[in-house]
Amino acid sequence: MSQGEIDDDTVNGIFRAAHSIKGGAGTFGFSNISEFTHGLETLLDQIRNGEREATDDVIETLLSAVDTLREMLTAVQDSSEVDTEKVKQVSKALEQILLGSTSDDVDKVMDEVSDADVSASEPLTQTWLIKFKPLSHMLQTGNEPIRMFRELAELGALSVEVNEEELPPFTDLDPEICYLSWQLTLSGDVDEAAINEVFEWVDGDCELSIERLEQNVPDIEPALSAHESEQIDIHEPMIPPSSLTEGETVEPEVPSPSATEAQLKTSAKIDHLTPKKNEVSPKKKAVTPDASIRVGTDKVDSLVNLVGELVITQSMLGQIGENFDINMLPQLIDGLEQLERNTRELQESIMRIRMLPISFVFNRFPRLVHDMTSKLGKQVELVLSGEQTELDKTVMEKIGDPLVHLVRNSLDHGLETPEKRRAANKSETGTLKLNAYHQGGNIVIEISDDGAGLNEDKILNKAIEKGLVNPNETLPPEKIHELIFLPGFSTADQVSDLSGRGVGMDVVRKNINSLGGAVEVKSESGIGSTFTIRLPLTLAIMDGQIIQVADQRYIIPLISIIESVEVEAGRVNRVTGKGELYKIRDEYVPIIRLTNVFNVEGGIEDLQAGLLVIVDCEDYKVGLFVDELLAQQQVVIKSLETNFRKVKGIAGATILGDGAVALILDIPGLMAMHREPSQVKKNSSGKVA
Repeated sequence: MSQGEIDDDTVNGIFRAAHSIKGGAGTFGFSNISEFTHGLETLLDQIRNGEREATDDVIETLLSAVDTLREMLTAVQDSSEVDTEKVKQVSKALEQILLGSTSDDVDKVMDEVSDADVSASEPLTQTWLIKFKPLSHMLQTGNEPIRMFRELAELGALSVEVNEEELPPFTDLDPEICYLSWQLTLSGDVDEAAINEVFEWVDGDCELSIERLEQNVPDIEPALSAHESEQIDIHEPMIPPSSLTEGETVEPEVPSPSATEAQLKTSAKIDHLTPKKNEVSPKKKAVTPDASIRVGTDKVDSLVNLVGELVITQSMLGQIGENFDINMLPQLIDGLEQLERNTRELQESIMRIRMLPISFVFNRFPRLVHDMTSKLGKQVELVLSGEQTELDKTVMEKIGDPLVHLVRNSLDHGLETPEKRRAANKSETGTLKLNAYHQGGNIVIEISDDGAGLNEDKILNKAIEKGLVNPNETLPPEKIHELIFLPGFSTADQVSDLSGRGVGMDVVRKNINSLGGAVEVKSESGIGSTFTIRLPLTLAIMDGQIIQVADQRYIIPLISIIESVEVEAGRVNRVTGKGELYKIRDEYVPIIRLTNVFNVEGGIEDLQAGLLVIVDCEDYKVGLFVDELLAQQQVVIKSLETNFRKVKGIAGATILGDGAVALILDIPGLMAMHREPSQVKKNSSGKVA
């Protein structure tokens, strides 16, 4: 709904929602929410009856009222305090509109609300008291407390106090038993679910208590330092391995009785700030909103039917197996083909369950565009298309932030103010389009605007100023456009809360690449810019090319492969410090020998005896030298980091049809390794190329 426009269905839907909230709040005794929603309901009723026009003042007040109502409901949900001052200000603004006050009066009140919003937009500080006591065997499970503390420190300000009471004399010390326990104080914009996630791996191997302190308690950290509590630097290991020589041991410092006494006093000081045990309900495992998904009954019915078909096929194959005769071979082949068909349909049906329309992401942008254009003094029409295009829920959760950044950039940098658009013979209202559609096995998302386009001269001058481009070098427009994705690059004249820090476009590209996708930009001065994002539909299954390297099999994502070529000796060039290059269609492509990257012995060394698989990422091409190309197939991706650890150049693993494990190559990671000077490998002659 915009100024002067009234969509009856939309207004009626909002009115019904407000009426339901008001009635529900009154039923459960939340009188403050019921009273606040009454004013909102009255204003909506006047708009839907045609008694009041949807002016800018009315829309702004309605939006502020919705934000305030959301905060009130969240406060009730979290059993936290409501910002009563903001509630009064918004209620006053609603009241003045209903009483017919002038727009100046409403603007004055809304300015006060905006000021309150600015202060309220600062991260909400929560203070948590975490008591963590590992069971004696926890270290034997491979878990390390210091790693958990580092993760907590990334969430907010962390203070750590160690309890050494159960630490035995050094002669009785068993290095595989954990004797310590900890009391941690975490402050910041962090919820209990995030804390629970850190300790998820030690569930059942420790005693864990997480309690939220009252907001009005004094800061814990000065109290701890005043009592000389022992602090641990969670960014460094307890004993740096480099400081020990082989065979050397370190005797831990055993605290003196006086130190222990002081520590206990400190604990007593903290206890009075925390809720009593009998006042706290049993801690439940927090469930994040992303832990569930809504599935249509038609998809569930399809899945049930497929499982029924699978059971019938299994029964048929079971009967054949019990009385198998060579004459039954045709029946066996038919049964296996039917099993394959059922399995494939079951896989596709399960993947459809994970698919959601991208409207779940697009729906956040009308409000974002409204708020930013009001702040920037611009007029922008947002056009959404392809909202029903589906993609995997996991991909959707991770693409939201990059899309928000690209939309904010278009509004801030791309689209001009009404005055500048009039001077350029354009309509005062700019257009920002978001479009999504399927293309092959990918989803394509386009963010385009009819603004000024990228300022190529300004970008190039800034790149030369930063030493990223040689002053005498001539770059084509597409290469200049690519410069905006470099880390720390920004052409903003001043830093604002919207842009100018140069932390953004490189992160956008990095996040999209981590999803197996790519982003590119096309821009024309005075016409506008279009950012195009290509993503796989799902992160769980992908099409891959199986390759042989020595006695190992690897998988290259099919989306990254341009072509495969046989090597001609005359096209190979060796450059000192740069490795081997292969000339293909007047372009030199670096050669990466996978045997050297992964230290595999026994592979083909002669380039002419193997194959080059040309892959690309971010418009950068390399040739992967392999022994042989095997089959192409869909593979189910298993996380290597979750089950083992992060390995450079490897994106994950999968299990092939014969039960063997094959590693999936991380093409952007391999390219990053190749660009590092330390990664220059030896060629087949044993000399550094």
